[in-house]
Amino acid sequence: MKISKKRFILYFFATTAFLALIRLIFPSIATNGKATEVRQNDKTITSKSSRKIAAAAPVPLESGDMATLFKDKNGKEVSSRIYSVPGFELSFPDQNDVQLLAAQKWGVRPVADSADASRHLSSLVYIGSNPYYYVDRLRDSSPFLVPRAAVLLQDIGRNFYDSLVVKRIPLHKIIVTSVLRTKADVAKLQKKNANAKSNSCHLFGTTFDVAYNRYKTVEAPGEHRREVRNDTLKWVLAEVMRDMREKNRCLVKYEVNQGCWHITVK
Repeated sequence: MKISKKRFILYFFATTAFLALIRLIFPSIATNGKATEVRQNDKTITSKSSRKIAAAAPVPLESGDMATLFKDKNGKEVSSRIYSVPGFELSFPDQNDVQLLAAQKWGVRPVADSADASRHLSSLVYIGSNPYYYVDRLRDSSPFLVPRAAVLLQDIGRNFYDSLVVKRIPLHKIIVTSVLRTKADVAKLQKKNANAKSNSCHLFGTTFDVAYNRYKTVEAPGEHRREVRNDTLKWVLAEVMRDMREKNRCLVKYEVNQGCWHITVK
């Protein structure tokens, strides 16, 4: 049966109007099933990726004495025990003669006095108190190190922070008690300290001392953190020092009478 052009146009517009009406009444009919499946698949992929990220990264939370604790992928709080080291003198036996070799390899030429030291500042970097360590009042040394030693000091302070967090111990800074010494500093120190040596590693800017019986508490103004025994902090720092020494980053001598670790970069 032949349909005239006029009738065809009439049927076409009637059908279009009818479909438009159906779409207005039932909008879900216009949804593309394939597109829905893709969106669902995308959602699934995103969900799986999120689970992988959550499993890889610890989740900080508020709890107890620490402002920052961590949970693993199963929601269990992550913590670590304090093991310390078998013995301080046994674990940190590096005497001056051994440390001196490393100091001579990586350090600057020993300087005579503060005026001479100023001529070597291009080879040294200034170290000052920062979020990871506190520089004590220096009476017989100056706050300068070769860059290699400055990085080591920064890493020790940061690793100490990390250890305190996972062991749920309030944050404390390590305290640096001695850094670069001039020959004049050493001569002055020998008058009151029999252990001070003429060939001190401190002359080369590669060596620094870190107290093991004093620490700087990290707390906001007006805040009072839970007190921690210095011995507890010493055990934690000993673990950090042992790990750095085993990674061949430094040489360490446990100074019994001076209350510090004597550390030279490698």
